Formats: sequence, structure tokens, C-alpha cells
Amino acid sequence: MIELEQARLRLEELGLQQAALLLDAHLEAASHGQPTYLSFLNMLLDAEIAERQKRNMEVRTKLAHLPYRKTLEEFDFAFQPSIDERLIRELATMIFVTRHENVLFLGPPGVGKSHLAVALAVEAISQGISVYFVSLSHLIEDLRKAYAENRLDKRIRIYIRPKLLVIDEIGYLPFDSLAANLFFQVVSARYERGSILLTSNKSFGEWGELMGDPILATAILDRLLHHSHIVNIRGNSYRLREKMRTGAYGSPSTT
Repeated sequence: MIELEQARLRLEELGLQQAALLLDAHLEAASHGQPTYLSFLNMLLDAEIAERQKRNMEVRTKLAHLPYRKTLEEFDFAFQPSIDERLIRELATMIFVTRHENVLFLGPPGVGKSHLAVALAVEAISQGISVYFVSLSHLIEDLRKAYAENRLDKRIRIYIRPKLLVIDEIGYLPFDSLAANLFFQVVSARYERGSILLTSNKSFGEWGELMGDPILATAILDRLLHHSHIVNIRGNSYRLREKMRTGAYGSPSTT
């Protein structure tokens, strides 16, 4: 027992907390299975590595500010045949991030744009890629406040630092001139230096009106589209489908 406690203390001193916690259980299993010394050591180290990877994933997910957790496995590609699943799987390899390319999901509300954005963000985090997720309204509100307090340069670095910046829900609210300029600064600062993944319910032809400045909208799109993957989703709303399944949303009655 003294040797067991000494071993446990040594593991804790080395920062191998999970290995120390599981030492008794692995010793008990080893007494029945009679593994080699190396096999026993590897089992302890595997448990420690797995726990550290889990904690790192949790920390990176928290820092990414994801609104919820969704995966590609949960996405119903059969319901949205306009989406090229092979392209989405290729994007999940994160090669586009290493190339500083952008991804743009376009389509009406409810077709799965945000789900795909979150799922790719989760995949990026699992591969050790830094991610920051923000809705456009929150991004503009945050930078507008920083601008008023004369600390815009410092605050905008928050959106430049991650390798993948996800901007959700572009098109639901119109831009004023300051908002359009702030958005341009973010896009311009990340151009060919970091990837942007965004979702929008507006076609590119509508961005000039959305931003109230066709010239600035063109400058933004020029940078976003130069190295990009565009996924135009033309399909039905998942939310309406679920409501119809439950009977909460029926077909219009005829008279």
C-alpha cells in the first residue's frame, strides 16, 4: 500500500491527475489480465491523454462562444438535396482554414445554415483550430461600443486573432454607415490572413441595399469572395418541418 500511495503521489506531482485517479482500477484490471509493463503504462497514459483532450476541447469550445453544439452527423442532408454533402465533408477537413479561404452559406431562414456553421466550428475546435463565433448584430454592437470609447483597435483584435471567425445571421438587420464600415474593417483585416465563415439570408445582389452603400458592399464582397466556397441552400425550413410533424403548423385551409 505504501508503494501504491507513493506511485499515486508521483503521478499527481507530475500533473498526471487522471492517471493517478485511475491507478487503482488499472491495477485491479492488470491483476486479472496480466498485461506487460509497457501495456499497463500505455493504458494509464492513454487515459491521461484522453482526459486532457476532453478538457482542452471543453475550454476551446467555451472560448469559441458557440450558441449551442451541433455536429454534421446530426444534419439531415437528405432534407436539403441542394447541398453538396461531399463539399461539406471536404470543408470539415479544415483545409480551407489552412489556406485562409472563406465559406459562405446563403439561403432563407431555417434551412440549416447556422447548424452547418456550428458543426464546422465544432470540427475545427476538435482539430485544435481556434474559433470565435458571433452573430452579426453582436459583432456590430460590440465594435460600435468600442468605437465610442476610443478602443476600437484593441477590440477588433478579438475578431482578428482566431484562425476561424464565424459570423452568423447577416441580412436580418440593415446596416447604417458606421456598422458597414466596422464590418468592412473586420473583413479587410482578416483578408488572406484568416478564414471567415458566414451565414446570410440575402443574396450578394442585395448586399448593397442592406449596407446602404453599394461601393462599400462591393469592397467587402471582393475580399470575401476572392478565396471562397459558396453554399447556396435552396430548400424548405427545418423548423417548419418539425412543426408540421407535431401538427403545430398545418396546411392552409381551403374554402
